[in-house]
Amino acid sequence: MIKLIVTDMDGTLLDDKGEMPKDFNEVFKSIIDKGIRFGVASGRQYYTLKHAFKDVNHDLVYIAENGALVMYEGEELYSNIIDKDYIKEILRDMEGVKDVFPVLCGKKSGYINTDNEEILKHAKKYYRELTVVKDLSVVEDEILKIATLDLRGAAENINKIIFPKWKDRLKVTVSSFEWLDLYNLDANKGEAIRLIQKRFNIDEKETAVFGDYFNDIEMLGAGYYSYAMENAPDEVKSHARFIAKSNKENGVLEKIKEII
Repeated sequence: MIKLIVTDMDGTLLDDKGEMPKDFNEVFKSIIDKGIRFGVASGRQYYTLKHAFKDVNHDLVYIAENGALVMYEGEELYSNIIDKDYIKEILRDMEGVKDVFPVLCGKKSGYINTDNEEILKHAKKYYRELTVVKDLSVVEDEILKIATLDLRGAAENINKIIFPKWKDRLKVTVSSFEWLDLYNLDANKGEAIRLIQKRFNIDEKETAVFGDYFNDIEMLGAGYYSYAMENAPDEVKSHARFIAKSNKENGVLEKIKEII
């Protein structure tokens, strides 16, 4: 029997326009009525996730910042903070790289050092709480993740600069075409799910997870019923036991309806 369902957001639960399935609220009610816990696991900020689920935001577990923050009913269950010296060094490494805009993802807000309206519009899609500052190196907040917007394509540009130097100290993940995420090596969606399983006494064999990208790989290992989306890269699919229809075809909810 399934007791926990966790899904990624972009490319998984959301369609290509970034919109929720129309029947999500109805399905969510059925999930809760059956005593199943539901969680969202995303690279997005907690405040952004909370707003996205504002209509159903009770009994929902939030795994934000790729697993670096877990919140339930307004309570912090877990957080994983990046060393301040690391942050300063990474910011120096990114200085002068064209079309690259780092966002420091803190507990209180996200922080960016540009007032370019197009860049801010792009960042606010993922960071509802976003503060423009002159100097990122003096931000006073606990930083969970460094997200980097790369207009030239994260995999082929900033990743080639950052990954070789930082791969042994931080997790460096290409989370979409334009975004590269850095967070502590022991912070990921999979570890966050295991924490939730322990908290609520739920077994891996009672857990279903859905994901579509490289930052979902650890999560796919945390539930026996692991579903990669049809639109996922082949490498991601290789880490899942099952394949769900694509996000365009409402694959997550269709599979959940079968499960429940």
